[in-house]
Amino acid sequence: MKWGTKYGPEYVNRLYAMVRRHLSGDFRFVCLTDDFNGIRPGVDCFPIPPLDLPPGIPERGWTKLVSFAADLHGLKGTALFLDVDVVIVGNLDEFFTLPGDFLIIHDYKRPWRVTGNSSVYRFELGAHPDVLEYFRSHVQEVREEFRNEQAYLSDFLHKQGKLQYWPDGWCPSFKYHSIPTWPTNYWKPPEVPKDARVIIFHGECNPPDALAGRRNRRFRYIRPAGWVAEHWRE
Repeated sequence: MKWGTKYGPEYVNRLYAMVRRHLSGDFRFVCLTDDFNGIRPGVDCFPIPPLDLPPGIPERGWTKLVSFAADLHGLKGTALFLDVDVVIVGNLDEFFTLPGDFLIIHDYKRPWRVTGNSSVYRFELGAHPDVLEYFRSHVQEVREEFRNEQAYLSDFLHKQGKLQYWPDGWCPSFKYHSIPTWPTNYWKPPEVPKDARVIIFHGECNPPDALAGRRNRRFRYIRPAGWVAEHWRE
């Protein structure tokens, strides 16, 4: 899913290429977007469905919930949702075969919480329309209780007994797991964590930042992560 101007089409194109290198067999790669320009052949682009919220309520931060529509452009089957700025470094096959109704990354810093990180989640298309329907009909209540869509989504499916998490190590955080601890970050570059398959970029760095050795906070130094160029490419 790509909207706005923060991420260009190269993010979609490189994500497609990484999936192709790390997923066996045939697949359909779908991008929900407000701008089809520059996206490579082989990617099926569809408009992002509207959240249909009451006037005056911003959609920002909740857009991913449209992936749970009862009919998402007629798409069928098992869907693996990937944030557009992840870097895939390992095989993806088991993301489709691991048992479970709904799988998501567990919270990195507070593992006692239900909340998952929605950078990578798997579900059957059209199987959880109540996630979106309840949000639309209780939007004020949901926004007051939950700070973002992943907190709401995790809580909603947890209460139904459907929430499960990816195995530890599959989807590490670049920020928390790749960057060496202080002060070794001044002479050791970020590493690919053991057992990593999809590395998640959130907060301070995106893949180009990591490649350049750049963080978006003062006094937080990293050396260039050269391995990003090996994986984050077409």
